[in-house]
This record gives sequence, C-alpha cells and structure tokens, in this order.
Amino acid sequence: MEFKKYQHIERLGTTEVENIEAGTCYVFPKIDGTNTSVWLNEAGEIQAGSRKRQLTLDNDNGGFYAWVKQQKSILDYLKAHPTHRLFGEWLIPHSIKTYKQDAWRKFYVFDVAIDKTEDEILHEGDSKIKYLAYDTYQPLLEKHHINYIKPLAVLTNPSYDQLVEWLMKNDFLIEDGKGIGEGIVIKNYEFVNKYNRQTWAKIIASEFKQKRTKLKGGPKSSVEEQIAKKYVTKALCEKVKAKIELENNGFTSRDIPRLLHSIYYDIIREESWNFIKEHKNPTINYKTLQNLINAQVKEQLPKLF
Repeated sequence: MEFKKYQHIERLGTTEVENIEAGTCYVFPKIDGTNTSVWLNEAGEIQAGSRKRQLTLDNDNGGFYAWVKQQKSILDYLKAHPTHRLFGEWLIPHSIKTYKQDAWRKFYVFDVAIDKTEDEILHEGDSKIKYLAYDTYQPLLEKHHINYIKPLAVLTNPSYDQLVEWLMKNDFLIEDGKGIGEGIVIKNYEFVNKYNRQTWAKIIASEFKQKRTKLKGGPKSSVEEQIAKKYVTKALCEKVKAKIELENNGFTSRDIPRLLHSIYYDIIREESWNFIKEHKNPTINYKTLQNLINAQVKEQLPKLF
C-alpha cells in the first residue's frame, strides 16, 4: 500500500455536497490539529503520511511518524486489518489553543478506509479509496484501544438549524468554559454526490459566526471583493500560519510572502468551483483578486503587518 491523500471536506451548501442531509447523518466534531494517516507497506512495516505526503523520520510532521512507530496498539490493529488505512488528527497547536492539557500530542482517528480495486475505481468514481461507516470501524478501533472521534449526534434528514445547534454544542476536548471547537463534519455514508464521489460536508464555527454578524446593505462590491471577504477567514489565515510555524519551528517576517501566496493558492485550488457556481461563471480579474485576498489577510492578522 502506498500513500493516499485524504479527501477535501466541502463546505455545507456547496454543489459538491448538495443533498447530503437527505438520510442518516453522523455529525462529528472537527478538531484543529494536523491531518495524518497510517498504513502498512507490503513488508508489513508501519507507514505514515501528512495531508499531502508520506512521512519519514528525517522529514516528519510535528513528530507524528516518530510517535506512531512506537504505538504497538496501532501496529497490532493494522496487522489484524492490513487493508485498512487510518486517517486522523494529530493534535498539536494550530489556531485553537483551548484544548485540554491531556488532549495534546495524541492521534484521533476520524476515518478508516480501504483501497479500491481498479474495477471499483472504474465504476464508482475517481476516488482511489472507500471510507468505512462509523458503525463498522468503531468496534475494531475500540478493541485495540485506539483513540477515535465519536459523533455528537446521529440525525435523520437534519435541517440546517439542527446542524448549527450541534455546531454550537461542540466542546469535544475543549477546556471547560473555553467556548466551542473548530466546527463539525457531516457524514452520510450512503451519499454520493452528483459527480459520483463519496464526500463529507463541514461547518466551521468561526466562518458561521462571521457570516451571522456580517453587516447587510451598502453598495454592491465587486465579484473579486465578495470572494476575498467570504473565503479569507480568520480561521483559514491562522491555520495556514500555524502550518508554516510548524514546518519552520517559528514564524518571522520573512515568512509573510509565503503566507500570502499559500492562502491565495488554497482559495484558488479549493474554492474556485464554489465561487464560479455561486456567481454564475463570472469574469474574474485574478490579479485584482490576489491583491484583495492579500488585503483581507492583513485585516484578519493585523499584528503581522
């Protein structure tokens, strides 16, 4: 088995997850660590990855690979289920610092997947992995005493208001009285989107609050300005900054150009389809958009500029 990238989780309300609420939905807390995965290679040796790459001891990700190589429970699980791939969050400090002290530097599994056969890839969409349902993998993880993220609720045909209610109740791993977590992830294991992909939806708490408090009215802004204001959130800026800090063991003024470029790149790569559909195939001046995104980053992180 080789490294496989975890899927992008789509914002609730976008076309990628249209109608995901129709059916049985598992509402999970979303935690703010670093995305990681674990699997066995053909020699039966434990391997690990970040969101984008395979890890080595010399090129680790917050010490995750060094940690996981010492975990007998995870190795035993994978030897019992050699076709499984564990995806989870390695909880190290990013933008949210209010997790309980004993929650840090632990691996919390949020998905278990198996690799598809070539025939399954041909007939079931372009994803190369298939995610197991929570009720399937939960007892297996429990048997091996592996940390995993439990659902906050299991809802049938939930309304948006019901999902928001659970968003505001999400205090998973958070210190008492320190607010709520990063957000929620909605999984409907029977859902396949219109593009024949199995995917999940998310609501990010800070983005929801920003949307609710946004002033209405006033002159209509340009498409580029609307995109920058909607997608350049404080949560995104802090998350990208935290990733750079982790890789560089700190953040200095020399990292600002990288921060600006990374945020612009992430928005274009991950949100283009959403804002093209939202604005009905608009004409976009990407130089103007980049300048407005940079300005919005400075507004979200004023202490850096």
